[in-house]
Amino acid sequence: MRRIDVIGIGALVFGGGGAAFLAFKLAGLDGISAGIWAQLVLILGILGWTGTYLFRVMTRTMTYNQQVKDYEDAVLQKRLDELTPEQLEALQAEIEQERLAARAKDEG
Repeated sequence: MRRIDVIGIGALVFGGGGAAFLAFKLAGLDGISAGIWAQLVLILGILGWTGTYLFRVMTRTMTYNQQVKDYEDAVLQKRLDELTPEQLEALQAEIEQERLAARAKDEG
């Protein structure tokens, strides 16, 4: 994330807090109550965002992990594309042998 993104997100959160305060004030609450409710809205928003972050960490779907997976997939695809038809056939036969051996191991 770039610095300008962080500054923009900070400005949006700050502006959102002000907008929530004004909305509660226009709804008829006094300044103190409107401030408390606006803070509650911001805290719940931050807790929700933190929850999504923790979920992405636990499920390993963060941007870095996804980039590494995409890179590994691209490297493997490039290697696969560079194989000759004979090499590809030999690789498929080897995979099938391993699959049959694993199946026999599970059954026996």
